[in-house]
Amino acid sequence: MARGNRVCPAGVAQHLIQRGNNGQPCFGGREDFGAYAHWLREAAERHRVAIHAWVFMTNHVHLLATPFTDEGVSRMMQHLGRRYVRYFNHVHGRTGTLWEGRFKACVVQDSAYLMRCYRYIELNPVRARMVSDPADYRWSSYRVNALGIQSVLCTPHEIYRGLGQGAERLTAYRALFAAQVDDEPIAEIREATRRGHALGDERFVREMEARTGTRLRAGKPGPKAKGESDDCIPDTTMASEFLL
Repeated sequence: MARGNRVCPAGVAQHLIQRGNNGQPCFGGREDFGAYAHWLREAAERHRVAIHAWVFMTNHVHLLATPFTDEGVSRMMQHLGRRYVRYFNHVHGRTGTLWEGRFKACVVQDSAYLMRCYRYIELNPVRARMVSDPADYRWSSYRVNALGIQSVLCTPHEIYRGLGQGAERLTAYRALFAAQVDDEPIAEIREATRRGHALGDERFVREMEARTGTRLRAGKPGPKAKGESDDCIPDTTMASEFLL
């Protein structure tokens, strides 16, 4: 089956998922997380992509990012993939592919949909029952966005900045995580990302379709790919610091 064209319009946020091949781990410890973060930052800067949120799980990665060129996200992920896979195979004495095909992505409307993606990404470790509080998982952007810890990797989105100034913004952001997360938004984000559709209201979908010349509407949910899940088994050898 022919692969669909990437929809990566400049200036539009995207939610990305990249999974380890056959659900296998793509990180083995602190050094791997640090290496991935380093090359993600390098690739993002080189290809003009702003990273707003992330979580590095044992066997997959979530990113929320905005490219400033139409092909920025694809080029960033290609650059990152080449560097990190070469490193990972060398360090762990392996060969072959690390990732399960191409990364999956969907464009996200700059509104409540964007903030849902922030929550969805940073609550991954909680849903996987690795931690009870997202602040306890050090391999995500939650401590940056919710606690104000500085990170050279993170570029705040304008919607996030709109939550307020300083401590006011951090308090407002943490409040978004206090409410119970509905199943419906989670399913909507997963389906849009898996199928490469637009995540937003009808007007946004129409605008993205007109701009890209691509159908970006969700139809009936298709079968979930084998092994596709947000949950992962925690690696207890992981260090407690995330160096960016």
